[in-house]
Amino acid sequence: MPRSIRMDAVLVQAVIAGALSFAHLHDLAEAAGQTGWKAWAYPISVDLLLVAAWRRLRTARRDRSAWTWFVIALVASLGANIATAGLLDLKHVPAWLCIVVAGWPALAFLGGTLLVHAPTEPAAPAQAVDEPAAPEVDMHRTDEPASAPAPVPVPELAPAPAPAAAPAVPAALLDHARKIAEAHRASTGSPMPADALSARLQLPAPMTDAITAQLQLT
Repeated sequence: MPRSIRMDAVLVQAVIAGALSFAHLHDLAEAAGQTGWKAWAYPISVDLLLVAAWRRLRTARRDRSAWTWFVIALVASLGANIATAGLLDLKHVPAWLCIVVAGWPALAFLGGTLLVHAPTEPAAPAQAVDEPAAPEVDMHRTDEPASAPAPVPVPELAPAPAPAAAPAVPAALLDHARKIAEAHRASTGSPMPADALSARLQLPAPMTDAITAQLQLT
């Protein structure tokens, strides 16, 4: 019950304050040369801008533009209240005030448009619940891998010497050796040994071997 009475008192106070501010704005606009319905439209324009800025501040308190337009509308309302309190001669309004009053509709329209179409603050993301961290699994191997056997060095084999080419035996020497071998066979009845032929000819071993090989083939 006390709460309802307090709310009613607040509403009554708001109605009184709004009516007085409305009247002061009307009087100031009329003194600045805005007569007829135009003088009544100025209070509505100021109050609508004030309400739009206040509603914007409820959803985005960090919006600097909302605070700027709220202060502008509040200064316009308070300025009209102070100006009509006897500090300003309403019969001789200064030229700058007439310019301000005449330019107010465009300023109020700009402020209202910016407040309505300004992006709202994104909602704060829900705080994620910290999940218990999964236990870390040690992936290191406990068994040591068997070491690979060391390679056995293979001894390098020396290349086999190429067989020496048999020396060429002159035909005359070959005929001479054949005659000696045939004479030995005729006298002894057996082939002449190679060492005996080599001693008889007094030739080096490669040459003797070549002659012996050719004699055995022929």
